[in-house]
Amino acid sequence: MKIICIGRNYVEHARELNNPLPENPVFFMKPDSALLLKNRPFYIPEFSNEIHHEVELVVKIHRLGKHIDKKFAHRYYNEIGLGIDFTARDIQRKCKEKGLPWEIAKAFDYSAVLGDFVKIGKLKNKASIDFELHKNNVCVQKGNSKDMLFSIDEIIAYISQFVTLKIGDLIFTGTPAGVGAVAMNDKLVGKLEGKVMFDFMVK
Repeated sequence: MKIICIGRNYVEHARELNNPLPENPVFFMKPDSALLLKNRPFYIPEFSNEIHHEVELVVKIHRLGKHIDKKFAHRYYNEIGLGIDFTARDIQRKCKEKGLPWEIAKAFDYSAVLGDFVKIGKLKNKASIDFELHKNNVCVQKGNSKDMLFSIDEIIAYISQFVTLKIGDLIFTGTPAGVGAVAMNDKLVGKLEGKVMFDFMVK
C-alpha cells in the first residue's frame, strides 16, 4: 500500500506559501507507517516546532492500473475520504533553502491522518465536493474539489504514467488555503459534505 500526496493543487494555498503554480501534478510519497487511523491522537514530534495541518480529500484505489487514460480514471476508485497531511513546516523550509529533498518534513510517522470514506454514489456532485477542517470548533480550512488545479481523474492518469497503482493505494489530493500550526490539546474535526469524517486530539 502506497500513500501518494499531491502538492500545490489549490491556487490560494500555493500563493500562501509563495510557491509557483505547477504545470503538472506535483506528487510525493509517505510510507505506510505515516498512517494515523481510528481517531487516535496525534502526538507532536520532538523534532519540530511548527507542525501544520493540511486537510485533503483522499482517494482509495480499488483496482490495479498503469498508464491509465483520463477518460477511464473514474473506474479505479469508488470512494472519497478525508485526511490530514501533517507537515513539519520548519524542517521543510530549511530543506528548501538548502535545495534538499523534504520527505523528512512530510513522511514522518503518523503524519497521514485518515478518516472515514463515502461511496461516490452517495455524493451530491462528484465534481463539487465540499470539505472543512475545524480546530477547536473554529473552521480553519474550507475547500471544494471544483477548485483543484488538477482533478482527481487527471491526478490518477498522471501518476499512473510513472507509478503502478495498486488496490488499497491512497491518494491525498492536495490542501486548500488556511494551513496553520497545531498545538497540544487542539481538537481537529474534518467534515465532508457536512458529515464528520475524523475527530481527534493533538497531544
